[in-house]
Order: sequence, then structure tokens, then C-alpha cells
Amino acid sequence: MDKVGDRRPAVEENRSSEEDVRSQSMVAAVSCPAAATARLTLPGVMDSEGRVDESRLRLYIFKNGGVSPSERGLAWRFLFGMYSCSSTALERSLLQEQLMVRYQVMKRKWQQLIPSAVRMHLNNSDAELVAAVQYFDQRQAQAQQQTLDLSEEVRERLAFLELQAQILFERVTLDEEELQEAVRIIDKDVPRTNRDLFYYQGEISGNLLVLRDILITYAAFHPEVSYAQGMNDLCSRFLEVLDCEVDTFWSFSRYMEKFSKDFRADGLHRKIELEAALLKVLDPELYAHLATDSMENFTFCHRWLLLGFQREFEHSDALRLFEILSCDHLELISQQVERARYQERLAQNISAEDSPESELQAINTDFTFELFICAAILLENREVLLQCQDDAQLIRFTSSLNGRLDLSGTLKKAEQLFYNYCRSCSWDDVNGQCRENKSKEEDFLYQLRCLFLLK
Repeated sequence: MDKVGDRRPAVEENRSSEEDVRSQSMVAAVSCPAAATARLTLPGVMDSEGRVDESRLRLYIFKNGGVSPSERGLAWRFLFGMYSCSSTALERSLLQEQLMVRYQVMKRKWQQLIPSAVRMHLNNSDAELVAAVQYFDQRQAQAQQQTLDLSEEVRERLAFLELQAQILFERVTLDEEELQEAVRIIDKDVPRTNRDLFYYQGEISGNLLVLRDILITYAAFHPEVSYAQGMNDLCSRFLEVLDCEVDTFWSFSRYMEKFSKDFRADGLHRKIELEAALLKVLDPELYAHLATDSMENFTFCHRWLLLGFQREFEHSDALRLFEILSCDHLELISQQVERARYQERLAQNISAEDSPESELQAINTDFTFELFICAAILLENREVLLQCQDDAQLIRFTSSLNGRLDLSGTLKKAEQLFYNYCRSCSWDDVNGQCRENKSKEEDFLYQLRCLFLLK
């Protein structure tokens, strides 16, 4: 049986006038005003004027295994770069208006280019989503009315910002043919976004239409990336947490600046190669089994690495893991370890001739923490994996893990793997000795344990 997005869509009447298009984009003006986040704080990492200590934020996220749900929306706006950590609360309120207006202008540009794409073409068999459209339209009408109630001063300021945005984007040329193809794929994928989440159930399933607009706007203004399958699930995570169309667009866009390559074949292939290389170091026997001709590509890890283990853990745990992976705390540690390793060699007066590289392996800083999470899952299920004989069995096994993995246990295992890997690359560990005159605070392995928060 065909899936929802594969059947012939029911044609809906499209509103194509500029005024209607403009009113739809104004939903952002009231759905997530700057004041909504300006009142929030992050204890311990934010000063009295609202500036955030970035290193403390990243450590705070890692040390606490994520942030509380009440802190998550604000923390993500800093973590993913929508807000500069050096900005004050007052500066962010002004930035919010600018980002809101820019998004509206960008969204309106593609809507005017392809009026038929303004409204999603729905399959009438998806009754829940069809009903949600009515709620979505009502919400837009309410937002439009609220914008009319803004003070004259605010409307004048927004009008000036809109003029600036129009000048900024008028030189951007959109590829209509490529964008239409992106819209076609998005309209198939969006209804398939996890509908078990409360955020997409009942009448609020109209949030799927908000997700759609964000994805189309991103594809329109990032033609080098456009849209690829899986982006809907990733962007959905941002929309659920931030609960704001504008903020989701900008946070998702900043995230994709770093990870868009993962949605290209070469980028993901590179990540899978790194996972295989790491497993070869950690467990040569398991690597040799999985690297046979029939399983050499480690493709069963594809979804884990692409979506940050979104479906392998219970939903709230998956959000926490996404925060932990995104804080880059352990990646920073690996760089510190490499520097400490170099200093240790200098202190021992060891030259390159005295210590060939074969004697002391270099730390591969490309081994990010997500790869250790993946390795922890593989090693935890080592015996089962050794019994798998082909890709089909592997895929069935990995599918059986959906929502069943324990985050605390997996994190503990991954951290230990990361620690042991860095430890094995230290000069003290290889030589089995430390300088007798070193204090505890100077000891390399002690510092490494502290960085990992291990006892």
C-alpha cells in the first residue's frame, strides 16, 4: 500500500494574493515574541545583563546530562548559535525583531515565486491533518489581528526592518524548478514526521504545516543543500523545543552550517568510515566480523549518526542526548588531551627519533562523542551482533532497539570508552610511569579524569 505522501494529492485552492501571503508570514510576530525568552535565565552561566559564559554552558549541559525542560528553549538558542553568548538581554530583544522580519521576507519571496506551494496539497485520507489546516488558518488569522494591535512605534520600527530585509534579499535569485522539486519531497516527508509526539497530535498537528514552511524557506535560501530526507525529523526536534517558527528556522540554519555535509553521500560515508575505524581500535574482533564483504559499509549505523539517535532512546532522553552531543564538551577534551600529550613528551625530553609514532598512537580528534555513543551501543550488544550474518539481520536488530536503549548506561559506557581511548594515547600510560616530583594537580591522567568528571 502506498504511504500517505505517495498518493495523488487532493488539490486545494491556493491563496495567491500578496496580502494573504503577507498575513501568513506575520504568524511569527506574535507566536514567539522577544519577551518570551527575555525573562528567562540560565543560573550559573548567565550574568545580570544576560550574557552567557559559553564554556560554562557547555560544561553545565554535559555535567548535568542535559538541561531541564524549562531551561531547554533558552539554552538551545545559545547552544545552536541563534543568540551570541556575548549578547545582552536587551540586544537579543532587538535581534529577535530583526530575525523575525528577515524570516518573513524570505518566506514571502518563495511564496510569491510559487503561489501554488503556499498551501500544502493534502491527501484527504489524512483526516487529522486536513482538520488541522482549519486550526492552522484560525491561528494565522488571530496572529494577523494581533499585529494590527501593535503600537505605532513598533509598527514603524518593523516597517524599517522590513525595508532593510527586502534590500538584503532582493538580490537573491531563487531557482524555481529546484525549489518545486524540494517542495514535492517535503510534502511527502512532513506527514511522515513522528505523529506519536504530542506536539503533532489532534488539532495541533497543524504544527506540521509550520514545519513545512520552515523547511521550504531553508531549501529556498540554501540551494547548495536544499532538502534531503531526514531533515524533517531533525528540524522537528528544534520546532518542538523552541515552539517558534522564526527561532526554529534560525537555530536549524545555524546547526546545518556545521552538519549539512552529513546529508550528502560523501559526508555520511566519511562518518561511517570513522565509526568503523574507531571500532577497529576498541574491538578488533567485532570490527573484523562487521567488516566482512556483506557488512563492510556499516550502513546499519546510518540513521543513528544522521539523526543523533533520535529514535533509539525514549523521546525525552533523545532530546537530552542531542544536547550532550551538541555541547562538544568531549571534543574539546580530546584537543586538550592532545596538547597535554605534547607537553608530556617535552617534559620527558623525548624526541621523534627516540619515540616512533608506532609506539604511541596519535589521538584522532575526528572521533567525536557521537561515534563513541555508537560504539557503546555496538559493544553493549556485541554477542548479538557477532551472530548477525548479513545486512538484513543487522537492520532487523537495529530496528528492534527503537525506544529501548538506556541513556544513562549508554552515556557511562561511552564516556569510559572515550576516557580509555585518550588514556591509551598518553605518554604516562604507554611508559607505565609518572615523574615522581609531579603533584596530583600536575598529573596528566588526574587532569584527564577531572575533565571527564570521573572519580
